[in-house]
Amino acid sequence: GFMTRYERKIFDELKSPHLKYWVPFVWFGNLASKARKEGRIRDSVDLQTMMNEMNKYRSWCSLLFGYDWVGIPLVYTQVVTLAVYTFFFACLIGRQFLDTDQGYQGHDLDIYIPIFTLLQFFFYAGWLKV
Repeated sequence: GFMTRYERKIFDELKSPHLKYWVPFVWFGNLASKARKEGRIRDSVDLQTMMNEMNKYRSWCSLLFGYDWVGIPLVYTQVVTLAVYTFFFACLIGRQFLDTDQGYQGHDLDIYIPIFTLLQFFFYAGWLKV
């Protein structure tokens, strides 16, 4: 709904080894300049403001394209995976209760399953998989 059928045909026939996000920006620039020459845009300051905003939006799109272009190195995912599993293992050891048979005062066993540690692990592991 953003392009006419004719514009879509031109867009699809355009050969480019990369994404073609920049094509509508060029079209916008040409149409805005044509509108200024025809008197539809009354002032050059208005045209310049529109072009500045369009260029700002185009630069944001190219920044996003740059993030998509460069992949996350495999070592980062391996480090995060190791950190999550090491953290969970340390939590399993560090959050255990004392032996109740020893009779430590003030250290009574209140639950048998570490619910919050398991929930924390599921959230971290799920986040890691995302």
